[in-house]
Amino acid sequence: MQIGCHVSISGSIDKAVDNAVERECSSFQIFTRNPRGWNAKDLSENDITNFKEKLKTSKIDRFATCAHMPYLPNLSSPKEDGFEKSVNTLIDEVDRCVKLGIPYLVTHLGSHLGTGEDAGIKQLVKGLTRAGQTKNDVMILLENTAGQKNSVGSNFEQLGKIFNQLKPTKKFGICLDTCHAFVSGYDLRTEKSVNDTFANFDKFVGYDNLKILHLNDAKGEIGCNLDRHYHIGLGNIGEKGLSQVIKIVNNKKIPIILETPIDDVRNDFENIRKVKELV
Repeated sequence: MQIGCHVSISGSIDKAVDNAVERECSSFQIFTRNPRGWNAKDLSENDITNFKEKLKTSKIDRFATCAHMPYLPNLSSPKEDGFEKSVNTLIDEVDRCVKLGIPYLVTHLGSHLGTGEDAGIKQLVKGLTRAGQTKNDVMILLENTAGQKNSVGSNFEQLGKIFNQLKPTKKFGICLDTCHAFVSGYDLRTEKSVNDTFANFDKFVGYDNLKILHLNDAKGEIGCNLDRHYHIGLGNIGEKGLSQVIKIVNNKKIPIILETPIDDVRNDFENIRKVKELV
């Protein structure tokens, strides 16, 4: 099983590998930059070399690693300046993944800001298609949303509709977040409900397109659209459902990434141990 979590790059980007190894991860996710700003410090040759060398000497498969887009870009924005800035950030982030040898880049799908789902999807597809024209092997992964107001891509039928418009197809995949799916209305609390939900995902999106799973419990109730991740087994999804999710994706050899909180209840080490127990 490939299981890990989002790890910090504080100090230097190669420290992410140290943090992953310390947590006994066999997969991990990073931000390659400050996720809360537009500007990014260039990756130095030293940064790149150290990251690659540490990853190579670890037991972590390169294809079980991914980067995540920063928070500010909105690829569904109707505002031309914000849209252009977002697309350029996505293209730059793909380039940073190329330099680091990271094969997957997870992106949020954004908000149409009240212009309607069709308008938002049109912008999103246009932006993703532009980013997909770059000649490299990085795959951009679309992450399902929690269904917040004006967001796109929370239900699997719409996610599949977006995905199927993207070309070239080999440049795009899916990252499924369990918390987002649950709070957008998909039941994941029992073995049967998990099987039904994943069958629905397969119908509209396809298992073959699922490259990374974000395994998170949910602070909110089913269908509440609250994007608040919680510790594995302690939220409103619970151990029984998450155990079945793990079983399904593990059988399909899909890397699992936790984005659970770090607080007085649990830390990364404890959440990763919990997932291994549920196996």
